[in-house]
Amino acid sequence: SRASGHRAGRGIETAGARPVAASLGPRAPPCSPGSLAPAPSPSQLGGLGPVLTIDARNHGESPHSPIMTYEAMSLDVQHLLSQLHISKCILIGHSMGGKTAMTLALQRPDLVERLVSVDISPTPTGPVTSFPAYISAMKSMSLPRGIPRSTARRLAEDQLRSVVQVPAVRQFLLTNLVEVEGHYMWRLNLEAISHHLPDIMTFPAFQSYYPGPTLFLRGSNVFSCPSDKDFSEIERLFPKAKIQCIAGADHWVHADRPQEFIAAICNFLLLP
Repeated sequence: SRASGHRAGRGIETAGARPVAASLGPRAPPCSPGSLAPAPSPSQLGGLGPVLTIDARNHGESPHSPIMTYEAMSLDVQHLLSQLHISKCILIGHSMGGKTAMTLALQRPDLVERLVSVDISPTPTGPVTSFPAYISAMKSMSLPRGIPRSTARRLAEDQLRSVVQVPAVRQFLLTNLVEVEGHYMWRLNLEAISHHLPDIMTFPAFQSYYPGPTLFLRGSNVFSCPSDKDFSEIERLFPKAKIQCIAGADHWVHADRPQEFIAAICNFLLLP
């Protein structure tokens, strides 16, 4: 897909000479209304600079593409930065967005002043994840045409309930349900995502490293990332990395503990 089509909308301009904070991640669950990716607002960053939130390809309002690799998604962001004449940025990425941010930082460290990876590591994602089951449930959903949006949302939730058992996660997935000429469909390109799921669940091999300051934020859940087994690879690829755990947070760190999440981001960005 063309980089010019990738959405960096809803970024908020503030005064400041620091680089743009570009946030890569999914649309936030309803408990963070109006937010796209887990990016602190400019006021919360104390005027450090503009904040942009980016929809990845096959997500949100960005174009669909049959290719869904971290190398391709990294190039999307690089093209967007070039088009916006941004020579250096702070990258914040959650989950798949975190792996995209890490890929970009390792490919083009000159573009990244600081890096924040939220609940994801530069390693293959373990089989414990429920994402493949979620995608399968979403693909199998069937809704009648011409019904009210509220009815469609209720029926969709009922069909997802047996697989997606956490209410907040169901609500997050349902934000991707859209109506097109009376037909309800998913905004996500589920075919491309499911086809490239092996790519999404792994991480590209790198011999280079990113020399800049890096923060790995994780929840306190036993399955949160990074785990102890990831530390050696983090140290190899990101030698200046710090790892911080936010108590009481699950994978959706920014939604589970928003104030603690914002404080951790701001404290890291304000370090000299």
